[in-house]
Amino acid sequence: MTDLVSRILNVSPQETAVEDSMLAETVSAIFDCLQACKACADACLEEDLSGLSRCIRLLLDCADVCMATGQVLLRQTAFESPLGRSLVEMCSLASALCAGECSVHADRHEVGLRMDHCRECAAACRRCSDACDRLLAALPA
Repeated sequence: MTDLVSRILNVSPQETAVEDSMLAETVSAIFDCLQACKACADACLEEDLSGLSRCIRLLLDCADVCMATGQVLLRQTAFESPLGRSLVEMCSLASALCAGECSVHADRHEVGLRMDHCRECAAACRRCSDACDRLLAALPA
């Protein structure tokens, strides 16, 4: 998706608030996290739900935050830095919390089997949180 996002940002009539490649990388990581969270929540619903309610709730919350953040970051024609910064901070926090919770459940699944969704989701969430943190460091105050 990074290539598509990069192409879209490159043809935008407005300059982005940060380097196009950094913004594209972050938006792609955010949308990857969104997809991983939705798929992991769905997979968790098929399992023994004891102890998974917090995980599922965090997955759904993270997916919603990622959707809003990714959509706002793509709108560069009148980028509102304070709003963008707040959303990216929230996205970093949501994905970090989700990564931590999924990591707790990752050991319940056998590596390499179709049930390894929490481990994969935790990795996607960590990439998202890291990308958001890098973007925050580059965004104007």
